[in-house]
Amino acid sequence: MKWLSGNIRGIGRLEKMRKIRRVLVDRKIDLAFFQETKKASSSSVEVKRVWHRDKMEFMVVDAEGRAGGLLCIWDPEVFHLSDCCSNRQFILIAGTVLNSFDCVMINVYAPNDPVRRSKLWETLARLKLSFTRPWCIGGDFNEIRSADERVGCSRRERGMKDFNDFIDRCELTELQMLGRKYTWCNATDGNKWSKIDKFLLTPEWIERFKFKLWGLPRHISDHCPLLLMEDERDWGPKPFKFYNAWLLHPSFASFLENVWLECQIDGSAGVILQRKLQTLKLALKKWSKEVFGNVAEKIKEDESQLHSLDLMAEVRPLMEVELRLKRESRSDLWRLSRMLEWSWL
Repeated sequence: MKWLSGNIRGIGRLEKMRKIRRVLVDRKIDLAFFQETKKASSSSVEVKRVWHRDKMEFMVVDAEGRAGGLLCIWDPEVFHLSDCCSNRQFILIAGTVLNSFDCVMINVYAPNDPVRRSKLWETLARLKLSFTRPWCIGGDFNEIRSADERVGCSRRERGMKDFNDFIDRCELTELQMLGRKYTWCNATDGNKWSKIDKFLLTPEWIERFKFKLWGLPRHISDHCPLLLMEDERDWGPKPFKFYNAWLLHPSFASFLENVWLECQIDGSAGVILQRKLQTLKLALKKWSKEVFGNVAEKIKEDESQLHSLDLMAEVRPLMEVELRLKRESRSDLWRLSRMLEWSWL
């Protein structure tokens, strides 16, 4: 099972949707929790644009204007929903994972105001009396647990105490994150860091699943997505995918026609069709890699560069030459991402 949680700072833009979908595809995500969608309403068509599988169920909490908003998406073959509830700060879904483990999963976006945040902890603690199955809470808690989880930002002792009291009261355990130290950074200067995104689980989850929690590269927003994963499963070969961007390329039609006509095969009509389609598939994969592959590879290089600088900045302030490289990589990434947007048309 693979589960993603992330504060995405808005889901409406085409480029943002493409980035989210690529993460879901690359990581083979079964269930996703998103915070701060900033969407006043979300239709199934819109949600489907970021989801990567044929089967999908979802639940949303609409944003108030351009503030807040929550979205949960899952594969119904992995999680079967039996009950749910929500408010502006959370979505609770209760059901069964992998047809064998009854549980409660909660997507949280805690408010910035400490008083309202404390009320959220109290609301969730009361809900635990009604939803008694094993709990797993993921999301943006907007709070740290100790002073070493924040650099360059003010901290409130009272807020930390309330948060830790809630965790203890609900008998939750925080999974330690691998791959990086912090989950949020101010995007401009990179001199303020916090670990405010987390996964909290009751003991039954830890006893049942061998989970690892990874902090992924921070390419979608100023928060890094969290990947909660149990194991690597072999789902077989990747299916063939047709990209709409191919239709917009000026040489696509002639290329397609040439491949089809040059493929001469003897046999029955069914055999001829099958083998010609196989030949066409291989030719399209090669053509796509030659035409579009360089852009995709350059995007990966820029993202890798930015991630390395991000990890470096968690340890020490970046030097001027590194800050310049970061600005150049971010600018190049934006330009290349716009080039790939037409594949969504």
